[in-house]
Amino acid sequence: MNKLLNRISMRQFLFSELVKRDFKQKYKRTLLGMGWSVLSPLLNLLVMSLVFTQFFGRNTPHYTIYLFCGTLVFSCYRESTNGGMNALMANARIFTKVNVPKYLFVLSKNVSSLINFGLNLCVFFLFALFDGISFGPHFLALLYPITCLVVFNLGVGMILSALFVFFRDITYLYDIFTLLLNYMSAIFYKVDAFSPMVQRIFLCNPVYCYIRYFRVVVLEGGIPSLPFHLLCAFYALLAAAAGGYIYKKYNHSFLYYV
Repeated sequence: MNKLLNRISMRQFLFSELVKRDFKQKYKRTLLGMGWSVLSPLLNLLVMSLVFTQFFGRNTPHYTIYLFCGTLVFSCYRESTNGGMNALMANARIFTKVNVPKYLFVLSKNVSSLINFGLNLCVFFLFALFDGISFGPHFLALLYPITCLVVFNLGVGMILSALFVFFRDITYLYDIFTLLLNYMSAIFYKVDAFSPMVQRIFLCNPVYCYIRYFRVVVLEGGIPSLPFHLLCAFYALLAAAAGGYIYKKYNHSFLYYV
């Protein structure tokens, strides 16, 4: 870990420029610019709230916040991993000419997504305040799922970016996968209606686990159990380890396929 941090600090200028470039490119030639970072998820939340409130939210207290927890976490995951998937191909002209760590490109995409997530999180807290959610020291526990989510996104992004170099079809398959994952993450419905066995199956979905953590802290005013903490960390470390292994094994092969 120390070696990784030292390498990043040595290339701090390149990394900061990559983050700035990614952030500027996302909002290039748009009228609202960074405003879309907040407006886009809010419009998505509005549509989902209008559509699903009558079906799932009639008997659910703070249903808008319930929805917001899901859309907030899932949007961060989708943006980070989609950006990470194209990170190597989009920067092929750089690393084919200059010897730089290729994980920096995926990491820069994740930092850009994390900035957007931070902006949306501020809006989320405002919504929670207006909705009568009681704030307390337990909200500091949200740092844990956020950290796990960032590490998980980075690992998945590295895996996807490597696969995309060798198999361009992965972008179409991943679109279908994220659509399926969206419905399997209990964003707009509750899992309480399912049997205990099905509820345990939901825990096999890392994104659902991070969403569930948010809801326990914000809506239930509690902190998940120790096994749940370990499960969240397990998914994050597993994805990061798999991504790091793939990058280390195929580091030189990337040059021949981009």
